[in-house]
Amino acid sequence: MNHHSPTRRAFLAGAAGGLVATSVMGAPAAAAAAPARRPNFVIILADDLGWGELGCYGQKMIETPHLDRLAAEGIRFTSAYSGAPLCAPSRASLLTGLHTGHSTIRENPEGGPQLSMTSADLTFAGLLKLTGYRTACIGKWGFGPEQPRQPSHPNARGFGEFFGFIGHRHAHQYWPDYLWHNRETVDLGGDSYAPDLFLDRAKRFIQDAADSDDPFLLYLPTTLPHAPSEVPGTAGRYEDKPWTRANRRHAAQVTRLDAHVGEVIRTLRESGVADSTIVLFTSDNGPHREKGVTPWLFDSNGPYRADKRDLYEGGIRVPLIAWSPSLLRAGAVENEPVAFWDVLPTLADFAGAPIPDHLDGLSMRGLLTGAGGFAGHPHLFWNRPRKAQAVRRGHWKAVRFAPHIAGAGPDGRLELYNLKTDRGEKHDLAAERPELAAELDALMDASVAPDPRLPYGMRLAGKVQAHGGRTQELVVTLHNGSKVSWDDLRIDLSVPKGWRVSRSTARRVLKPGASAKVVFRVTPPAQAAPPRRITSTARFSAGGRSVRFLAHRKIAVAAADADR
Repeated sequence: MNHHSPTRRAFLAGAAGGLVATSVMGAPAAAAAAPARRPNFVIILADDLGWGELGCYGQKMIETPHLDRLAAEGIRFTSAYSGAPLCAPSRASLLTGLHTGHSTIRENPEGGPQLSMTSADLTFAGLLKLTGYRTACIGKWGFGPEQPRQPSHPNARGFGEFFGFIGHRHAHQYWPDYLWHNRETVDLGGDSYAPDLFLDRAKRFIQDAADSDDPFLLYLPTTLPHAPSEVPGTAGRYEDKPWTRANRRHAAQVTRLDAHVGEVIRTLRESGVADSTIVLFTSDNGPHREKGVTPWLFDSNGPYRADKRDLYEGGIRVPLIAWSPSLLRAGAVENEPVAFWDVLPTLADFAGAPIPDHLDGLSMRGLLTGAGGFAGHPHLFWNRPRKAQAVRRGHWKAVRFAPHIAGAGPDGRLELYNLKTDRGEKHDLAAERPELAAELDALMDASVAPDPRLPYGMRLAGKVQAHGGRTQELVVTLHNGSKVSWDDLRIDLSVPKGWRVSRSTARRVLKPGASAKVVFRVTPPAQAAPPRRITSTARFSAGGRSVRFLAHRKIAVAAADADR
């Protein structure tokens, strides 16, 4: 791998000055009224933080004052679930709105090749970027391969800015020799503590984005408190505790994570955007017990059974805190199960974008604002292929183990629990309720299927070169992968003054599942300074909301490199 010295790069700005918008109907596009600013989003994802490791969830030995304050001022969920009991599939569910019976990534690499997203994976960043959000992923991406130009790279999956680890295994290093900045590596020499670098870069992104007219999304998947239990210097306030070194430093990791959250909130306030920002804090799965850490010392899973890698509650029930000084209500959500796959539709709903169809998630907007309307899930499902599965329907939960799992028997094993009376999953009721056990067994079978999503979004394709007098084609494709009709559709192309443009006609209405294609033929003048990029805009109404999608094309690049 070639390492490059770090460079400071500005985020992609809007279309170059002096561009003129032309519509598919041949008339200049009318100036749109400036909409009210949509909320910013900050999503902070801890790595292997247990449900019970925060003071606001009952922790007594580890100090987490900043997160405890967020929970007191915001919304604390007690029945929030991760996408999986371990890293990669959980993060895939968070990003794409699909549970692990449908998502592209359903298991960790486990000694095999690094698992990857595909060009079909629309993430919450890709959706928000379509609508004009400035987007960044800073921290652990967790999907491979470690190559600059491939569909699984965060820049290709909707993040305009990326800084951190691409691969799952590389992210186990707290003092890495290098990190990635977009599509290049940055030499570090093993002298820098990665989570602190992520915090600094996140603060810089917030400060820069606060000066922009566009809303922003910051996804901050830190590596704290994943094993190994490493922190700079000593374990601080825990150094003299009568615990093992690993446990002392694990506690210090959790408190450092808490301090980082406090710094993010302080930066939002100082940058003047706290009131227009929604912060979500959660963890990718239950607590780990690796490299000497003993989670039972801290009661890291609270009242729940098991931990990371298990489909009992301790492996998948996670802390979830939602906070905004002005946009959300305050209070606890005690008995409403929500899951990682609810995040994408929630962000889309707040951003005014049509929610993609055939997702497993539901918008939590009404639950977060107090407006109501959250119907709840008919059931929640988790899948570890060839190992185990679990389903929760109401307060009933079934866990099913594959035959080769120790103790499962030649036909496998199914356990049934009543979470209302047995949240610790101590009393298996499968023998007492065989009909219910059979129903949930069949429901698990029905929950595993190929990716059900429809194509969604907008793409501007074609090779663009600023050669005077040469006519070139640009193709705009719009896919309505939502549940509602997109009406009064208008597709514009911004080109420099003096460029000639002709176009094909386009539909005015795009029904659910349908696509529209418009071909623009552009001819630059013989003498012209080329813009840095060309922008296409689609405007339409959907579900009573006015929506604008954007797609960009760099000048003088090959078609395969579009939208990167």
